Amino acid sequence: MNLSVVGFGGIPLQGLPFSEAEKILKHAVDNGINFFDSARGYTDSEEKIGRALENRRNDIYLASKAMARDAAGMKRELEASLRNLRTEMIDLYQFHAVGNEKQLERVLGPGGAYEALQKAREEGKVRWIGITGHSRDIMLKAVETGRFDTAQFPFNPIETEWADKVIPAAQKGNIGTIGMKPVAGGAIRNAALSIRFTLTEGIDVSIPGMDAIKQVDENCTAGKTLERLTGEELELLRAEKELWGEQFCRRCGYCMPCPNGLNIPFLLLIEAYYTRYGLKDWALSRLSGLPQSYSDCAACGDCMPKCPYSLPIPELMEKAVGIVV
Repeated sequence: MNLSVVGFGGIPLQGLPFSEAEKILKHAVDNGINFFDSARGYTDSEEKIGRALENRRNDIYLASKAMARDAAGMKRELEASLRNLRTEMIDLYQFHAVGNEKQLERVLGPGGAYEALQKAREEGKVRWIGITGHSRDIMLKAVETGRFDTAQFPFNPIETEWADKVIPAAQKGNIGTIGMKPVAGGAIRNAALSIRFTLTEGIDVSIPGMDAIKQVDENCTAGKTLERLTGEELELLRAEKELWGEQFCRRCGYCMPCPNGLNIPFLLLIEAYYTRYGLKDWALSRLSGLPQSYSDCAACGDCMPKCPYSLPIPELMEKAVGIVV
């Protein structure tokens, strides 16, 4: 795939009315973005991309992904993606969020989801097969099998550990690298600098999520000058990284939905901006617009086993009750 180095992450489209999503998607294509990544799990993201860009299909590459691990399930998911994206062929289809060795073995084993995509490729419904995940060990194992065309994982100035083994292994195996969360789920304020960092540290295409025309314009600038960051620029990003500490929510959304309706990733982001960046007015204005706040957390623990980073979410919610005032 001859991709634009900055692609379009489809998660934020879920929160937009179609008319707004259509404007943003078309603006992205008009400004040189040609890679659009969605997923079966992103509610209506696929449908919005399909409706908005159906007439631009020859100008773009489409990617999506599904959580199915068996062949029958993956076949159903792929057919749904084809309908939603309004296309007869999806350029890249990925195994979504493979998180442990058992899941990887199930995908690649007899009757596994890989068989379905392999057959779909033979039928012309899929061109390339990829994998996504948050576990470095599992992604390294996947890359080393040589059975995937692309590997997608989080990479940004906060999460640089992927550069140790996974990126070199992918490069050695001629596997394309797709960097999700290039601005750490919105945690890094200098988006263009952060995206440029990913693209000069081994990522082939960076896919920030976008839900505004302004974001498209800012993110596109990051791919125009692919020079390595200066010492001063690296220092700016290092300072931002230090603000977040160890208990950093990447806003991957896997903790959702919350049984009590809390928007967990956004609540944690609000608390971080309130305490670390000192943006108290911004944080409080956003908090006032939410139906549930930190005190509505019942500490049920439903979110904890779903978090790929093992964050003590109920504990963080309780802590925030006494901070964000």
